[in-house]
Amino acid sequence: QVQLVESGGGLVQPGGSLRLSCAASGTYFKINVMGWYRQAPGKARELVATTTSGGGTNYADSVKGRFTISRDNAKNTVSLQMNSLRPEDTAVYYCNAVALADPSSPYQLYWGQGTQVTVSS
Repeated sequence: QVQLVESGGGLVQPGGSLRLSCAASGTYFKINVMGWYRQAPGKARELVATTTSGGGTNYADSVKGRFTISRDNAKNTVSLQMNSLRPEDTAVYYCNAVALADPSSPYQLYWGQGTQVTVSS
C-alpha cells in the first residue's frame, strides 16, 4: 500500500506561483510513475503532469512552459512548480502514483486526498 500526502495549495493572484509537494509512504516494492492531476468544479479529472522513475516527463498542453514537475526518487517525493498561474488553473490537485506492492504483483494506482489551488484576484 502507498499513502500519498500533498501540501502547498492555496490562494494566489493571477500571474503568481505556487509549489505543490507530495510525499509517498507505506510498504511497496517500487513506484514507477508519479504525477499530478486536477479537477475543477463540474469537470472531469485531468492530467497535469507525470514523471517516471527514469526521469521522463509528460505535460498537458495547457500547462507546458508554465508548470514543472520534479521528483526525488530517494525521498519518494514529487513536486509541481506552477508559475504564471491563471484563473482556469483553479482546481483540486491530486497526487498520483503507480506502484508495485511486490515484484509479482500488478501495478496499482494510488491517489492523494487532494489540495485546493485557487487563482483569483
